[in-house]
Amino acid sequence: MVLPEKGHLLRIFIGESDKKDGAPLYEWIVKKAREHGLAGATVTRGVLGFGAHSMIHTAKILRLSEDMPMVIEIVDTLKKIDDFMPIIDHTITEGLATVEEVNIRFYRTS
Repeated sequence: MVLPEKGHLLRIFIGESDKKDGAPLYEWIVKKAREHGLAGATVTRGVLGFGAHSMIHTAKILRLSEDMPMVIEIVDTLKKIDDFMPIIDHTITEGLATVEEVNIRFYRTS
């Protein structure tokens, strides 16, 4: 797959405990991204964060949170990201999604 020099990054912020059909929502999003032919997706688990409710989520031993921040990042063309947004838009009940222009340096498949 060849990506142009100018691409877009879709970044989705959700909670680790968010679910879709009994499975983790971040897994569902990645599987949907793959099904829809997006270039790739990466999920990162945060160690500290807060969201709309201003509740701190942390991985510290004394206050172990079961709802750590999760960030899903997908880079592709703006058209493919725009086409993907309606699929996830109504599934994410609490969270944040951002789209920004990025410079793609390389995308190697082998």
